Amino acid sequence: MPFHLIESVFSLTPLKSLISDTYLDIGMEIWYTYKLGHRLFNSTYVWSQEYQFRASPFPGQNSLQRVVIFGDMGKDEADGSNEYNNFQRGSLNTTKQLIKDLKNIDIVFHIGDICYANGYISQWDQFTAQIEPIASAVPYMLASGNHERDWPGTGSFYENNDSGGECGVLAETMFFVPAENRAKYWYSTDYGMFRFCIADSEHDWREGTEQYKFIEHCLASVDRQKQPWLVFLAHRVLGYSSDLGYAVEGSFGEPMAKENLQKLWQKYKVDIAIYGHAHNYERTCPIYENQCTDNEKRYYKGTLKGTIHVVAGGAGASLSPFTTLKTKWSLFRDYDYGFVKLTAFGHSNLLFEYKKSSDGKVYDSFRISRDYRDILACTLDSCPPTTLAS
Repeated sequence: MPFHLIESVFSLTPLKSLISDTYLDIGMEIWYTYKLGHRLFNSTYVWSQEYQFRASPFPGQNSLQRVVIFGDMGKDEADGSNEYNNFQRGSLNTTKQLIKDLKNIDIVFHIGDICYANGYISQWDQFTAQIEPIASAVPYMLASGNHERDWPGTGSFYENNDSGGECGVLAETMFFVPAENRAKYWYSTDYGMFRFCIADSEHDWREGTEQYKFIEHCLASVDRQKQPWLVFLAHRVLGYSSDLGYAVEGSFGEPMAKENLQKLWQKYKVDIAIYGHAHNYERTCPIYENQCTDNEKRYYKGTLKGTIHVVAGGAGASLSPFTTLKTKWSLFRDYDYGFVKLTAFGHSNLLFEYKKSSDGKVYDSFRISRDYRDILACTLDSCPPTTLAS
C-alpha cells in the first residue's frame, strides 16, 4: 500500500554559541541543525538527513565575511547526456568548486538566469538538487534575470519570451528574498559589514520609477561607519561591459542604464557593481561617466573616487565573446567560466578575487584599504554643491 503525503514538517535546533568580544562589540556565532520531513497518512514521519547552518552576522559585525557572486550558472547532466536548453556545460564545475570550498564561503548571490528552465518545472528540480549541498548550508540569494521574468504583456521591462511563461513566479516562490513585494524582485540585505542593493533589471529602473527610488533609498540609508562595503547587484549589465553584444549596440552596457543610474552610484560612493547576463568575466577601473577615476589596478588605498564594475556572468551558460575594440576602462577580461569572491577582513580591508571554475584558482584580484574618513571625502559629484553663502 503506497504512503501518501499529507503534511511537510521542519525541525530546527540551536547547536552551539561561540562568544567573542572583539572590536568593542559582542559577536555571537550561533549554529543550527535542522532537518526536513513529511508526515504520512499513517502518522509516521519520513525525515531527511540533518543539515547545519550558521546564523548571519548582524549589521556592522566585525568578523571575517566571505561572499561569492555569479550569474547565469544553470544546471547540467553529470553523465554528459543532453538535456533541454543544453548549453550550460560550465555549471557543474562551478558547483563543484563552491562545494569544495564551502567552509570558506558565508553567503552566495546568484544574480539571475538561475537554471534556464523556461517553464519546465522538472528543470528547477534538477537545479535545486545540484545546489543542495550549497543552499542547505549558506544563504543562497537570487536576483531576477530575463530567463526568470521576461514575457510579453506581464509588466517586464523587456518584451521577450525568455522566461518561457514563468513570469518570475517560480524563482519568486522557491527562493525567499526580503523583497517588500516578491513580484517586484528588488531588495536590500545587510550581511555584517556589507550592504547589498539588489536591483531587478527586468523591471523599469529609470529615473522617476518606483525601483529607482528604492535603489536610491538603499544606497542612501546605509551607515558606512558600520557597513563600509556598499555593493550594487543586478542581472543585466546596468554599468559597463565590453561584451560583443553590447558593443554592437554601441552602448557597452544596457542602453539608458548608465545615464540613469551612475549619478546614484557616484553620489553614494558605491564600491563595486556586479552583473551577470554577459557570459564572461570583466573588471573595470573605478569609473564615472566613462572616465577612469584612478589609474591603479590592484591596490586601492584611500578614497575610491568611482565605482568598479564587474561582469561575472560566466558561471555556466555558453560563453559570450568580447569585442575586439579596446576600451580604456576595461582592466581585465576572461573568456572562461568562473565566479567572484569578496572577503571583508574588517571595516578597512576588502579583497576581491575572480576564480576560474575549472580549477578554483585566482586569476584576477584587487584590494581596497581605507578608513571611514576616506568614505566621507568628497569626490566629483559625490557631495552637495556648496557656495560661500552656504
